[in-house]
Amino acid sequence: MEERQKVVLEQTGDLSNRKHILVIDDDLNMLKTLRYYLQDQYKVTVINSGKVAVDFLLKFTPDLILLDYMMPMFNGAAVLKIIKSREATKDIPVYFLTGQTDKTTVMECLSLKPAGYIIKPVAKDALLAKMKEAFAR
Repeated sequence: MEERQKVVLEQTGDLSNRKHILVIDDDLNMLKTLRYYLQDQYKVTVINSGKVAVDFLLKFTPDLILLDYMMPMFNGAAVLKIIKSREATKDIPVYFLTGQTDKTTVMECLSLKPAGYIIKPVAKDALLAKMKEAFAR
């Protein structure tokens, strides 16, 4: 359990004028995949814990957040509620990531009013298109 508490915090990509995406997911393989997909076009920070992500957001403000919905301890819903409750983070677009496609989970996700919803696994081209669309808004 203590291993889960440790932060997986890695930043990739040129730090210059790139948009910053924070990816929060308890699945290390998913974090690696998403970082790989995004790193050529964006500054990417990956974190494997909702609690650590909330702490990170006290100091840093990414341009967009990809947030796993189903995580142990601090799930995506709890993290999103905290993000929306803070003045400094309330306007950051948050996209839920989930492998759950059942109607109940989808409705729960959407009821929290995220900027979007992405079904895992997601293809690289589809993710990049979604990010391009999000930043065009």
